[in-house]
Amino acid sequence: MELEELQATWAQMSTELEHQKIITNEIILQMTQQRYTNKFSKITFYESIGAFICLIMAAYIIVNFASLTTWYLQLSGILSLAFLVILPILVLRALKRIQNLGVKDANYSDMIIRFTKAKKHLLFLQRLGMYLTFLFFLTVMPVFNMILKGNDIFLNYQASLWYIPVVGVFLFFLGRWGYGCYKGITNSAETILKELEG
Repeated sequence: MELEELQATWAQMSTELEHQKIITNEIILQMTQQRYTNKFSKITFYESIGAFICLIMAAYIIVNFASLTTWYLQLSGILSLAFLVILPILVLRALKRIQNLGVKDANYSDMIIRFTKAKKHLLFLQRLGMYLTFLFFLTVMPVFNMILKGNDIFLNYQASLWYIPVVGVFLFFLGRWGYGCYKGITNSAETILKELEG
């Protein structure tokens, strides 16, 4: 009788231990998901504010589009609108995609593959944004000059020539800093995911 009781107790402890292991794994996955998601929360907040500002600027250009009286100012306005609307939407979608990876819903290798694709896409958009920001500056400067001052910068460009290199240098360093932040956050998130491997 003692042997049977010992086997029953052993089986019960084994079942409880297995149940405890499952619960522990679920807790670890939930904590990892939370840590991973938190990595992108701050940057998503700032990108959302930036997208909101871009939409306000786009709305302002649309309301005052009649002030753009020449074809080249209208073209600059359309290009500026495209930048202000399309790029923020693409970046926010890429952030949502990488942030909602679903750490606990997939196996490790699938998750790493999806993360790598999402990371490459997000960093590509950031590099693209770095280059397009300078072009955006060149298109939006004449638009706002015309809307706010009634001055066609293309006819009187000598007065504004010094802006271009100064803003170009500023945008270069700002873009590098922003790209570095994105790269650091994605690398940190990747480290969190790699902790699951062990």
